[in-house]
Amino acid sequence: MPVTVEEAGAVTPDLVEAFERLVPQLSRSSRPPTEAEVQEMVDAPGTHVLVARGEDGKLLGSLTLVIFRIPTAMRAWIEDVVVDEAGRGQGVGEALNRHALDLARSQGCKTVDLTSRPSREAANRLYQRLGFQLRETNVYRYDLDG
Repeated sequence: MPVTVEEAGAVTPDLVEAFERLVPQLSRSSRPPTEAEVQEMVDAPGTHVLVARGEDGKLLGSLTLVIFRIPTAMRAWIEDVVVDEAGRGQGVGEALNRHALDLARSQGCKTVDLTSRPSREAANRLYQRLGFQLRETNVYRYDLDG
């Protein structure tokens, strides 16, 4: 299946609908973003909302790439990669990630990080195939709501 990847430049009804459909496939505990929240993401400096479309134009997946400056270099972080169940196994995730890596490289980033639950076996295989390396590190989270 031919897949095209683009950066969301405007909030459209099909983009909002796509997040309504995709977010539950990514996380059972998170609600989809509202139209205003999608607008916030698209407008945020350093945030790149990438979307993949099939040849029929239907949105099949998304990925958020955040690029930021820290004292040691330009860095990037990939978050919330999700491919619609209907598009899995067809190169959508690979196309999204390759586009994100190219964009990060073009912005002068030194590294690109991401996390993935071990239970997401196909995604983890993809990341390793693309050249991501498992790091020996601790990831900590502080819950500001709790």
